[in-house]
Amino acid sequence: MTALLETRGVSKAFGAFQALDHVSMKIDEGELISVVGPNGAGKTTLVNLLTGLMVPTSGQVMFLGKDIAGIGPVELADQGLARTFQLIQIFPKLTVAETIAAAVVSRQKKRWRLLSRLSADAEITARVGEVADIFGLRHRLASVAAALSQGEKKLLDVASAFALDPQVILLDEPTSGVSTADKHPIMKTLIAAAKIAGVKAIVLVEHDMDLVAAYSHRIIALAEGRVLADLPPDRFFADPTLIETVIGKRRNR
Repeated sequence: MTALLETRGVSKAFGAFQALDHVSMKIDEGELISVVGPNGAGKTTLVNLLTGLMVPTSGQVMFLGKDIAGIGPVELADQGLARTFQLIQIFPKLTVAETIAAAVVSRQKKRWRLLSRLSADAEITARVGEVADIFGLRHRLASVAAALSQGEKKLLDVASAFALDPQVILLDEPTSGVSTADKHPIMKTLIAAAKIAGVKAIVLVEHDMDLVAAYSHRIIALAEGRVLADLPPDRFFADPTLIETVIGKRRNR
């Protein structure tokens, strides 16, 4: 069976610096895969390769059986892979409705329609409402993004990616900057939303090991640009040396 998303012996060098060294990984339908590693492990480079922002020095990046190296995130989103960012990408002066609608318009190839006219398009308005309901944001549709809480901003950022109807979504630190109490509710909302939206797989880049342990099917650990481990959570967290390498300290169980 063809993997949804895959790297085959991918390496990436920046001059003399080897950011990734023969990294191979597969993401299959129904999986939530977490990518973890210490600073400088190569996580950002891997994400940029997976989302078409970079071309590998060698190796292949495959999505739905097609080589996607360097095609760019816009074309890749059209093909069914969307990405959220660690740093929130929403426009603070747009309303929640306008923000989600902009993604819906992009997906429907109506890029030249003015935002002021979006309310007149019943199809777009209906889709905006559907996405807002999934993320519990319907009561905030008229609010400008700047007025949202940090947790709501995170949900809006992800909602915009979900509005692109992706088959695979890459979540880059989706709970960074939110309170500890909000982390699990946000993750549960995201996973429930993925099921409702028909997302086939999730790639999670995350440093919070409690979230990684709670929601991952597999954990891919990078260190110095190489795959250190590709394991289910129980086996991953049973290895204290591995945990110490990945996060720099032993995790209390």
